[in-house]
Amino acid sequence: MGAVDDYLVGVEDEGDRAVLARVYRIAQELAPDAEQGTGYRMPALKHRGKVLISAIRAATHIGVYPFSAAAVAAVAGTVSGIDGAGASTGAIRFAPGTEIPDGLVRDLVLFRMAEIDG
Repeated sequence: MGAVDDYLVGVEDEGDRAVLARVYRIAQELAPDAEQGTGYRMPALKHRGKVLISAIRAATHIGVYPFSAAAVAAVAGTVSGIDGAGASTGAIRFAPGTEIPDGLVRDLVLFRMAEIDG
């Protein structure tokens, strides 16, 4: 097991755990070489040694962190159309229980991978 697997085991709400696991699963499908690790003390997947994405259940929200303000900006239009979701400079936050669209996760991960590979 790794940092992501260990983290997911500890997420108490089954629905939120499933949402978080799906974020990581999509990222892993797009970046099969990604390894589990941490970034800014959060469980994360790393691509070529650099942090690719993190998704966590915080006290009041589910946070997705691509570690890139440009990646967040690239999907801001999609985020604004989701009830209970919002974006800041480096994060996208969803109300607990919110399904995170697969396409949004794909766009974030592909954007971030391009940054890392660029």
